[in-house]
Amino acid sequence: MVLNYLWVAFFLVAFCIALFKLIFLQDTAVFQQLVASTFDNAKLGFEISLGLTGVMTLWLGLMKVGERGGIIAIFAKAVGPFFNRLFPEVPKNHPVFGSILMNFSANMLGLDNAATPLGLKAMKELQELNPSEDTASNAQIMFLVLNTAGLTLIPISVLVFRAQMGSVDPSAVFIPILLGTFFSLLGGLLAVAIYQRINLLDKVILLYLGTMGLLIGGLIYYFSTISQERIALISSVASNIILFSVIISFIALALVRKVNVYEAFIEGAKEGFGVAISIIPYLIAMLVAIGVFRASGALDILVQGIGALVGFLGLNTDFVPALPVALMKPLSGSGARGLMVDAMKTYGVDSFVGNVAAVIQGSTETTFYILAVYFGSVGIRKTRYAVICGLIADLVGIVAAIWLAYLFFH
Repeated sequence: MVLNYLWVAFFLVAFCIALFKLIFLQDTAVFQQLVASTFDNAKLGFEISLGLTGVMTLWLGLMKVGERGGIIAIFAKAVGPFFNRLFPEVPKNHPVFGSILMNFSANMLGLDNAATPLGLKAMKELQELNPSEDTASNAQIMFLVLNTAGLTLIPISVLVFRAQMGSVDPSAVFIPILLGTFFSLLGGLLAVAIYQRINLLDKVILLYLGTMGLLIGGLIYYFSTISQERIALISSVASNIILFSVIISFIALALVRKVNVYEAFIEGAKEGFGVAISIIPYLIAMLVAIGVFRASGALDILVQGIGALVGFLGLNTDFVPALPVALMKPLSGSGARGLMVDAMKTYGVDSFVGNVAAVIQGSTETTFYILAVYFGSVGIRKTRYAVICGLIADLVGIVAAIWLAYLFFH
């Protein structure tokens, strides 16, 4: 229901602002821009879905090989104690835990093309356990919110953009982004745990989260001692070695267990096209609504209003020019990326605003896109509190990103 109200609000707010511009500012092109944005974003939604078809076919095929070979079950057992407490409704050592772990791992390594089909696979398996076909289960909400938190160990895309634009030290934002995504993850986890009454002080949960914190701390220390070029090289090589090693392990174990690997791959791959087609209506609906909201100028007005409020409270407003990235990121990844680049060009890639924009871009996720794609793929229409918890994770990530930027760069 929350998603329904938000979707309608995007259109109504855009219409009211456009009408005001037409009547009082004599902006005769504003409605033309709104209509053009609907066509452009409808086309974009279809192109994104079409682009997902190939990679989803590949990874759903590989996941089927992994299931038949038994390696998904091995992954599930490895994280079982932790996930059993976060997903109490899911049977112990269920294969979906392996899919969830694979999705989270791909996200942490910045492998977006692999993360999406793996996430859709996990969502489909959770849907098979869902007692209500059109209503999100607790397990699906927990998975989706942790996914939108977007924990990233290697924010390679942000580092590449900074390097291309001539940054003196492109990797300067690495540690703030890593910490920002970790805070976002904790914020999303806490929000869902409160709704679902999950005890986060359980010793098993604390053990896993503590271990994760130590690993992140170790990575922060190591990467802080080497050059940006070395970071980029290690992240690129390590990510791809890990990814291809996973593929080989799927195939190797399946061969050991005498599985017909080719037939298993084809069986899983057949699902890819159907899933890609099923998400088209949901994705187009969300992208069009976001497009008209942005084209009307509503986003700019919102940024100006926040800036005025921050100034009225007597707080430092140096971060305000980077706020468009923060407000756009939950709505559109490509839109936020464009705004980040624009901020870097306008203020300088190594300026405070440029650094804030980069940290925000790396510390938050495209919540509404993920909601549309993941829930749309299994026909979920009633999202319950998923939107609220996802936005809480985003808000924590944004606030943490701004605070960390002040801590590191101001």
